[in-house]
Amino acid sequence: MKIRTGIGFDVHKLDVGLPLWLGGVRVEHSKGCVAHSDGDVLIHAICDALLGAASMRDIGYHFPDNDNTYKAIDSKILLKRTVELIGGRGFRIGNVDSILCMQRPKLKPHIPEMQRVLAEVMGIDIEDVSVKATTTEQLGFEGREEGVSAYASVLIYKE
Repeated sequence: MKIRTGIGFDVHKLDVGLPLWLGGVRVEHSKGCVAHSDGDVLIHAICDALLGAASMRDIGYHFPDNDNTYKAIDSKILLKRTVELIGGRGFRIGNVDSILCMQRPKLKPHIPEMQRVLAEVMGIDIEDVSVKATTTEQLGFEGREEGVSAYASVLIYKE
């Protein structure tokens, strides 16, 4: 069995009046992500981790932000396509561990739904998807509520 790990990171600026999508879930907030797609930083970090683990470059290579095909696209579609891409190389997902960094709103109530949605899109068990959230204690761009970041670590395998 071949086992690989990958790490992903994404960040988006926040602005007033935009929708906030995190982990495939719409979160009510006064600000949302400025982005070419729907700006779902968590999904983007997971895609990068999966692609990196399979040695298939990154999300921008496969879904470039200068291609209008991906303008305002639902990031769940990008995640589904990413799973298909790595599957084409014979890889399956073992697990996903992720962290969202954002001062407000509190994300704890939304995490179970994020896990459910992400597991469904990736075709894996919900217990194989970990989503954690943290503030940055009002430090940095996340703490000043200027942006949101996400980190993801994945394990993929090929039998």
